[in-house]
Amino acid sequence: MEQTLLLNATYEPLKVVHWQKAITLWFQGKVEVVAVYDREVRSVSFSIKLPSVIRLLRHIRIKRKFDDVPFSRANIYARDDYSCQYCGQRFPTVDLTFDHVIPVAQGGRKTWENIVTSCVLCNRAKGGRTPAQAGLHLVRPPRRPRHAPALRITIGLRNTPDSWRDYLYWHVELDDT
Repeated sequence: MEQTLLLNATYEPLKVVHWQKAITLWFQGKVEVVAVYDREVRSVSFSIKLPSVIRLLRHIRIKRKFDDVPFSRANIYARDDYSCQYCGQRFPTVDLTFDHVIPVAQGGRKTWENIVTSCVLCNRAKGGRTPAQAGLHLVRPPRRPRHAPALRITIGLRNTPDSWRDYLYWHVELDDT
């Protein structure tokens, strides 16, 4: 069945909800219908077009915890700018690995402050030693990020209804063709 894009009162996209939830919110008087699909649902006494885009009538504040960035491969690559923290070169993600600054064998833990992005060559050269023991220097000391390197809502472009496109922010380069 159809999905519905839920907008804040300021027309910012919040999330995608099931069409049934959208109709419930509309009957409760919490949203207005901004765009509809061609498809209808019918009851004994009335019919209604399925909502494609709805907007909350009251603004809600979004509580985002930027100080609690999830510890993940993608966030570590983003924090380190997809660069080896020993030689400083940028690499595609397939050519990057993680490295424990203080090796696990020496008591190092899997934390923001002890994991860095490394290329395969530098990781091999360092081995199970500290950077000082291996004669390497860190480009930047690893730190816990204060905010998320990237905040992204992913919606498959092939499945995105045309009625949503005016409310989603697109970060693509446009060709002159």
